[in-house]
Amino acid sequence: MSSERTTRRSLGDRRPKVDWSRVDALTDDDIQAGIDADPDAAPMLDNAWLAHAQLVDPDTKVPVTIRLDRDIVSFFKDHGKGYQTRINQVLRAFVDHERANRRTGS
Repeated sequence: MSSERTTRRSLGDRRPKVDWSRVDALTDDDIQAGIDADPDAAPMLDNAWLAHAQLVDPDTKVPVTIRLDRDIVSFFKDHGKGYQTRINQVLRAFVDHERANRRTGS
């Protein structure tokens, strides 16, 4: 069983409860103030931004079967959900590095 499942299962009824009446009482100004105070919040999108937005289809991924050393898979899985994405990111960094070296002749 993964550590995520173990954690989720062990929390049981101790999961934080959402006070929906408090959420429902928030005004638009309260919500905007919260967004403004959050340094990680994305900016609000307005009609001017949307007028210049372009729909970009993401690159599709190709399903593959690959045999990896057990300790490699364990390393990525130990860092939680999304281990396949992290493996892809490592491979992407390697490929980008190699392509840059080819262009510069290094």
